Amino acid sequence: MTPATGPRPYWLAAIVIAIGLIWIWGASSLPPATRYAGIGPRGFPTFIGGALVLLGIILALQISRGMSFEAQEAENADAHAPVNYAALLMVLLAASLPILTLRTFGLPLTAMVIFALVARAFGSRKLVKDLLAGLILGSLAWLLFDRLGLQLGQFLPIAGI
Repeated sequence: MTPATGPRPYWLAAIVIAIGLIWIWGASSLPPATRYAGIGPRGFPTFIGGALVLLGIILALQISRGMSFEAQEAENADAHAPVNYAALLMVLLAASLPILTLRTFGLPLTAMVIFALVARAFGSRKLVKDLLAGLILGSLAWLLFDRLGLQLGQFLPIAGI
C-alpha cells in the first residue's frame, strides 16, 4: 500500500460497514440460544457482522491516512485488464441461485450448479468434472449437517428423498 494521491474511496469502507450492520440486523431476528447448546443461531452471523464493521472502520482509518490499495506482485493481477462481465455475472448468478433453488432441488443439486458456474467463471472448461465435484461436495455438506442434527431440508426434494 502506498500513499494515495487522488480521491479517497471512503465509499468502500462505508459499504463494508453497511454489510456488517445488515448481518447484525438480520441476526437480531434469530433466537439467541438453544436448549442444547450455549450458542444459538444468532451467534455466528452477529460475530461476522461485528467483524465486518470493525474491518470497515480499519479500512476507513487506512483511507484517511492516505493509503491506496493496489494489486501486489504476488497476486499476479493486471490492474489494467478489462473487467470480464460475463464471469462477474456468472458468479452473481451462482451467489443468488440458492435463494431460487434450494427448497426445490435440495443442497446437493444446488451446490452442483453453483460449483460449476463459479468454476466456469474462473476459466474451467471441464463441465462434467465440475458438476460431479459440486455434487459430491454438496452431498457431503448435507450429510455432515444432517449428522450434526441441523436441518437443511430434504436431500433431494424434487425426487422426494
